[in-house]
This record gives sequence, structure tokens and C-alpha cells, in this order.
Amino acid sequence: MPNNPVVASYVADFLKIDQLHVYRQLTGLNQEFDMHVFTHHRENVAYYPYLEKWLHVLPKPRLRWWRRFIHKQIKQEPWQMFGWELRRWLLALTRVDAQVLHIYFGHVAPQFIPLMKAWPHPVVVSYHGADAGVDMDKPRYRTAMQEVFRLAAQVQSRSIALSEDLVKLGCPPEKIALQRTGVPFDKWQFKPRTPPEDGAWHLLQSCRFIEKKGLDLTLQAFAEVVKQYAKARLTLAGSGPLREALQHQAEALGVAGSVTFPGFLHEGRLAPLVYDAHLCLHPSRTGKDGNREGVPNAMLEAMASGLPVVATNHGGIPEAIANGVSGLLVEENDAPALAQAVLRLIQDASLRSSIAQAGREAVEENFAREKQDARLAASYKELMAAAASRR
Repeated sequence: MPNNPVVASYVADFLKIDQLHVYRQLTGLNQEFDMHVFTHHRENVAYYPYLEKWLHVLPKPRLRWWRRFIHKQIKQEPWQMFGWELRRWLLALTRVDAQVLHIYFGHVAPQFIPLMKAWPHPVVVSYHGADAGVDMDKPRYRTAMQEVFRLAAQVQSRSIALSEDLVKLGCPPEKIALQRTGVPFDKWQFKPRTPPEDGAWHLLQSCRFIEKKGLDLTLQAFAEVVKQYAKARLTLAGSGPLREALQHQAEALGVAGSVTFPGFLHEGRLAPLVYDAHLCLHPSRTGKDGNREGVPNAMLEAMASGLPVVATNHGGIPEAIANGVSGLLVEENDAPALAQAVLRLIQDASLRSSIAQAGREAVEENFAREKQDARLAASYKELMAAAASRR
């Protein structure tokens, strides 16, 4: 029986704890393709098991930190692989007979410019949000990214808004393919929420604790909700550099006793919290470093489960939420408006119910895992066929 065609993917760290969406994409196609993964660091093995014969851990170059420091801090430019790294990559890709190389997260793609020039097969580069904004105000970074656009056979984007950002950076529109996050409905089934009789509304936000997620706005809004619903509670599930600051903010707002920080929860442990909650908040904003959202995965999973969402008019979020129909949207950095939207949902049972149902339908229409897996498989096959016809 012949082997499946081979797709090689590069993920610098396989896998960060919050990259379940990447794992789903890689494992969703392993019936049609041999999905080989190349990485410089293997982590979170218990969460992300992978077929060992398809997983290749590359040695880190000696003085890697020094190269990164010289290029990033002094030269203000992205670094590129050494000649010996290029030769090793060409040999490794040849050994597995890869027909496509998929580089995850566009900000690392400039490292691969020498390989993109030397390897005779298609290279796909996917952008997810922050990787299309950070450092793009620096001329050498922007020039390198434009070279990536020129060399890539396909540039994948998680949202239409992100695609527009890529075009502004210089990517030819005809190279961009919309590849949305895929949500598995077998794991996120619809369940209507029952309002609490005692006013103990449970609000939830699940994400990485970084600036663009707007967690400080969630706390400010929650402090207003508690003024009307003293038994309300908030769960902030996740981890990241802002955790301590958020805990201090909760104390300063006088709501620390009503806010829980359970840490990062993988899907199996997060799901019970999602189904226990009555409302989900996700007030994303553009960070000072240009970091923007594609479409938040946690928000999509909440919608799929039947949890009504209050979010912001930011990035790709409006592509998932029609304001007043499948969720409520407020402007970025507007905590009072966020609080008013939450209170509106709490006080309007009919609106909560209709938003919950429409939110599920919106995810089914545009973010179903089966549809997105099929879309990606078709992209790979098309790229392989085009390359074969040129040869």
C-alpha cells in the first residue's frame, strides 16, 4: 500500500500549552497525509501526544541566544538560518519525501528565507494574529516579511481582518488563503444555561494573561456587575505574565473574594467550567506592540457550547459575532460599555437564549473542524498538484 503524501510542518515549540488549535489542525489530516512535525523544543507531551516516527526534534544551534540578541537588539532585524542549518533542513525534508512545508506563525518565517529559496517544493506560512503585527514598524522586519510573502506559495490567515492586515504589509492578495480555526462539535455540544435563582451569575474568561485579551477590562466590568448582583462570581482561567497584576486589581476593586484564578486548564478540565458559566467575556484590544487577535479560540468554543458572549469590535471577532444576534460587541477599552452589555444579557432572558442559539449556529457555519480540515487538505493537494505540473 503506497504511503500518503507527506506534509512537513515547523512549530518552534511543540506545543505551547495554549496551542490546541495547532494540534487539532495537525492531527485532523493524518488520514490523508503523513503529517511530519519538525520542532526545536518538545513540551507538554501529556497534552499533545504525537506519533514518534513523524516527530523530529531539531538540535538548537550553539550560541542561538547570541545570534538572536545581535540581530534583534543591535541590528534590529530578524535572523536567518546558517548555511549548515540549511543543508540539514534540505536533507531532512528529502529523507521524509516532503511535498509541502508548512511554517506555523509568520513571525518565525524570515528565519526560513534561505530554505524557501533553495527548496524546490511549495512553502505555506500561516498567520494567527500577533505574528502579523509585532515588530512590523521596524523597516528591516517589514522588508524581511515582504520577502517571505514573495517566496511563499501560500499565506494562510485566520480571519478576513488579518488578511487585510497582511495585504497592508505587502502580501499579494492572490496568495492569501482564509484558514479558520476548527472547533470540534463532539467535544463542545450545545447546552442551554439555566439562570441562577439567587443572582449568583457566573462569568468566565479563558485566555492567556496578556495585554490584548483585555482582562483588566473584564475585572472593571465585573466590579460594576457585583454592585447589582452581590453573589455574582468571575472565573479567569489561564496563565501568563499579567496574573499577579490582575490579582492586585481584583483586590483594589474589592472583588477579590468573588474572582477565581484556577490557572491554565486544558480542554477536559475547562469544559465543566464553561458549562457551569452563564456568560463569557472576551474584550480583546490591540496591544501597544501591535498584537491583535485573529478569532479567539476560547470564545468560539464558548459559543459552540451555548454560552452567550460579550466581546469587542476587534480583529476577526466581528466575523464570528454579529452584534445583537450571535453575541454582543462593544468598542475596545470601554469597560463601562462592557458592564452595560453584561447587565443587559443578565436582565434579558429572551436575548440570552437567542444569542446562545445564534452563536452556536455561527460557529457551525464558519468554524466547524470538519469543514476547516477539508479546506486545508484541499489547499495542500492543490499546491502539490501545481508543483508536480511545473516539474
